[in-house]
Amino acid sequence: MKKTIVLVVLFLGFTSCNYFTNNEEETKKTAKKDLVLGGDKDENGCLASAGYTWSKLNKECVRAFSGIQLMPTDHKDGDVTLCAYVLFDESGDKAEVFLPSGDSSIILERPAKNKPWILDDWQLIPLNGYQLKKSGKLIYSGDGEIGGTISDDNEEIPSEEQ
Repeated sequence: MKKTIVLVVLFLGFTSCNYFTNNEEETKKTAKKDLVLGGDKDENGCLASAGYTWSKLNKECVRAFSGIQLMPTDHKDGDVTLCAYVLFDESGDKAEVFLPSGDSSIILERPAKNKPWILDDWQLIPLNGYQLKKSGKLIYSGDGEIGGTISDDNEEIPSEEQ
C-alpha cells in the first residue's frame, strides 16, 4: 500500500512539473504571436520608431532629420531634439519645416528665386545657409549642411542681381 501511494505521488509530481514546463513554452509562443513589429505606425502609415514622419509636401514618409538642420538661436548646447529640420520640394519653391514642438509641419513658399520662403509670420531666409524667423525674430539658423549651424549674423538677403 505504501509503495502504491509513493508511486502515485511520484507520478503526480512528474506530470505536474511537465504541465508547468509546457505552460511556460505555450506562454512564450503566444507572446511571440502577439508581438507586432512596426505596430507604432501613425495615421499615415509612417513608422515613428524608425524616425519616419509624414511629409505633406512630398506626400510620403520621410526622416525629417535627414533634411537641413536648424539649431535654435537661444540654445547653443547642440541638443538635436530642439532643432528644426527643413526639406524642399524638387523645384525648391516650397520648403517644409518640421518644428520640434509640433506633431505637424509647416509649408512655406517663395515667390521668386533668392527670395525667402514665407507662410504668415514665418520666413525661411537663404542667408549663409538658412535662417528661420517668426514675426521678424530669428528663431533657428543652420549652414545648409546636415548637422551644421551658422552664426547669428543679421545680413540682408542677397539681391537678384548678385
